[in-house]
Amino acid sequence: MKMEELRELSGADLRENLKRFQSELFKLRTQAVQGRMTKTSEMAGTKRTIARIKTLLREKELQERSSGGEVK
Repeated sequence: MKMEELRELSGADLRENLKRFQSELFKLRTQAVQGRMTKTSEMAGTKRTIARIKTLLREKELQERSSGGEVK
């Protein structure tokens, strides 16, 4: 997913997507170990997407803290 698409999502949606991509990464790692992986670039792309989501979650957390609101 692109950063613009991710920025439009709420915190709950980001956390849901994070879980989904983490499980996808687990499946890809399993395939790589078993030698069944055909597209090795998928793993790198999934890792990048996870990093983007974590970055946005952290930005939202810091924004909430600076505005004096509670972190959800």
